Amino acid sequence: MSALMSEPLATAGPVGAMPHLLGLDRAGLVALLQEWGEPPFRASQILQWLHQRQVDDFAAMSNISKALRARLMAETRWDEPEVIADQLARDETRKWLLRLPDGNAIETVFIPEEDRGTLCISSQVGCSLACSFCATGAQGLNRNLSSHEIVAQVRVARRHLGLDAITNVVFMGMGEPLLNLKQVIPVIRLLLDDFAYGLSSRRVTVSTAGVLPGLEQLGRETPVNLAISLHASRNDLRDELVPINRHYPLAQLMAACRSYPLPPRRRITFEYVMLDGVNDSDADARALVRLLRGLPALVNLIPFNPFPGSPYRRSSLARIDAFREIVLSAGIMTVTRRPRGDDIAAACGQLAGQVHAGRRALVPMPARRVELRP
Repeated sequence: MSALMSEPLATAGPVGAMPHLLGLDRAGLVALLQEWGEPPFRASQILQWLHQRQVDDFAAMSNISKALRARLMAETRWDEPEVIADQLARDETRKWLLRLPDGNAIETVFIPEEDRGTLCISSQVGCSLACSFCATGAQGLNRNLSSHEIVAQVRVARRHLGLDAITNVVFMGMGEPLLNLKQVIPVIRLLLDDFAYGLSSRRVTVSTAGVLPGLEQLGRETPVNLAISLHASRNDLRDELVPINRHYPLAQLMAACRSYPLPPRRRITFEYVMLDGVNDSDADARALVRLLRGLPALVNLIPFNPFPGSPYRRSSLARIDAFREIVLSAGIMTVTRRPRGDDIAAACGQLAGQVHAGRRALVPMPARRVELRP
């Protein structure tokens, strides 16, 4: 086992070939148990011990036979990334830097509010989409995270905060979740499973820049909230800010949003970063109204959070307020997000982590080089 990992809890057997217990959803656990001749109800027991109670010792699984515990220990993996930084912002936002066995690192952020505690988790090491206002995109993509590496972020946060502190989970950290759906969907199922984390589907949100094949799959397979990283309402500007727009332009994206199987009484959140003199004019606000007309939409205006090397500036508060009023007056629910954790680079667009060997730099990113394999 790599010295960069925390001490593993299961070490016997050839590690590389063993399934990782933390990343198995109910279906995955049932399949494994059936191979071993165990009844399916054992999956609920194991899920409850691992996720709901968050035990760190097989011996604590008192309602599971010693023989099954021994086999789980011998034939599955169970380890977590190492916490190498734990930062607390002035506003009590908390950020963890987690080191992975290959030397890369990812960031996870907890945002406390009066009525909720939101955990923002990463789905990739870096990101291939190269959005020009985002620190993560400036790194390029190293690799997808596995399901157990995504789930481990929730476990680490709960260990530091308490088991009941996290009420909401958003896939808005490093990476594009819809380019890693094979690993993201089992994690969503664990978050919603009553024997794991037991979150309501209203309390889990997946954000995407507009990977349309993945969007269709997400809608078919999960009932969670959808957020679209929009940031511009005309193609020429969005091509610059969100280069995947060159593959899936606004007309296609809006058509996909209109056909998305949204659960009853839900809205699609449209995230819009406010960039001074770039996308924040009254004309831009009116164009946004035209683009979203007829959609069950919530517009989330995000004051730009600067990072080293960025050419952009944050729109003034007066400009943001004027923009919001135009959209609100058209009957579209609109809120301005308050920057959280910007003093520790934990705010939206600032997550960078550490991307090392194998990095694929995609800045600047010609349209033909966008990686679209989920």
